[in-house]
Amino acid sequence: DAVVLYGGPADKDKWMNTDGGPLEWKAKDVLTVVPKAGDIRTKLQFGSVQLHIEWRTPEIIDGNGQERGNSGIYLMGLYEVQVLDSYKNETYYNGQAGSIYKQHIPLVNACKPPGEWQIFDIFFTAPGFNKDGSLETPGYMTIVHNGVLIQNHVALLGPTVYSGTPSYWKHADKLPLLLQDHSSPVSYRNIWIRELNNF
Repeated sequence: DAVVLYGGPADKDKWMNTDGGPLEWKAKDVLTVVPKAGDIRTKLQFGSVQLHIEWRTPEIIDGNGQERGNSGIYLMGLYEVQVLDSYKNETYYNGQAGSIYKQHIPLVNACKPPGEWQIFDIFFTAPGFNKDGSLETPGYMTIVHNGVLIQNHVALLGPTVYSGTPSYWKHADKLPLLLQDHSSPVSYRNIWIRELNNF
């Protein structure tokens, strides 16, 4: 019952730039960030999901910390799982690969060396809201990185923010999946998703 979001160039029409324009990333056997082209999103929208996504940071190391193989996977376009070359690369703990950015630190660094394909299996429960817009239930996330559990059903504090304290605001029940252009040619492949009922 999975929906394939990217298995090759035939799936490029399932994506668009977040500015509403056509996809500007390289869309061949793999989907690769074109630096400065902008973030991309799916045309389909999702709530609670199981997401399988494989990613690869550049083999040639350029920069360090957050400047090394940086990208992000945003569930509902709002809740970021960090993609980063965290193999022997020091950065702030809640910004390393597999972190729920600026909210939850991974239980362990399960990164492979740069240039190798890595796997995220993400189980996401969308937040629920009351009719008056107040939060009924927070979002939750479990993440398995290269077969290793790194986030264990952690409660999200709100949509991702770079600085300050995250807080919830009422949004639609379903929104697109977003992949981030952070000026590094990170590649993605074998992206599929299953819609889930809230747990």
